[in-house]
Amino acid sequence: MASLNFSFTSSIPSCTTRNYSSGRTTNTSIQPTASLITTHQSNSAPQQTTTRRCECYDLYKHVVPFADAWSWQKSILEDRKTLIGNNEDGSDTVIMLQHHPVYTLGTGSSENYLNFDIKDPPLPLYQTERGGEVTYHGPGQLVMYPIMNLRYHKMDLHWYLRALEEVVIQVLSSVFTLKASRVTGLTGVWVGDKKLAAIGIRVSRWLTYHGLALNVCTDLSPFNRIVPCGIKDRGVGSIKGLLSDSCSVSNDGELIDIAHESLLKEFCEVFQVELCHQPISSLLEFPKSRQ
Repeated sequence: MASLNFSFTSSIPSCTTRNYSSGRTTNTSIQPTASLITTHQSNSAPQQTTTRRCECYDLYKHVVPFADAWSWQKSILEDRKTLIGNNEDGSDTVIMLQHHPVYTLGTGSSENYLNFDIKDPPLPLYQTERGGEVTYHGPGQLVMYPIMNLRYHKMDLHWYLRALEEVVIQVLSSVFTLKASRVTGLTGVWVGDKKLAAIGIRVSRWLTYHGLALNVCTDLSPFNRIVPCGIKDRGVGSIKGLLSDSCSVSNDGELIDIAHESLLKEFCEVFQVELCHQPISSLLEFPKSRQ
């Protein structure tokens, strides 16, 4: 058990927002279908010499359908590919939100890790193109979707996964005084034998999407219907469940607020980016993602 460390102070770099005036049609309920996107290899890697701009769509207090967030990512991805082709890719992107209850499968997920009939799931079930096995998303879990051009960071997928883990490890240790760690051979972040953060990514032409999910005050019971991430000998946990009774946080909303601020701060520090907050409404201006 642990208690909160309120020595944390916010130092999230920020900049002005980007204006959208393309007149794109809004669509609040976009239904994507899964597609495999292969990684394009290149020997040309720009070197990041200064802090890189990162456009931030911060919906962390919003509970968003998985299909909408998935489509936003793929639309931004296609937009970024066009910018790269024109040598105009000047920023990364990150989306922060919570999801309505949903199960998602990775590219090669096995039905053996589902404790229900795949034809009659208890919650919406999506087959995605990310790596990893089945996981659950729901309210009380903060989800971070970075869309980053690794040519400006490091063209190494193992480095990127470890960097995402480091973001969470720093959050758990610096604010919540929870001793978090990695597990050799596995992806994610644990406290003891409880997994608090799941990570699953996809990379196309060195652009990342999908990302990480951190259980803050999540209802963990839906995890009982699956074998989370295909790991049978370890359980899942949440920040709330591991904090001591003496914790002074009065409600789940406050806990989400603290975790959210720390996630963005550590993300900026680990990846050396400067957040440029964008209006949430501009996400709806992206067209349906091209499959």
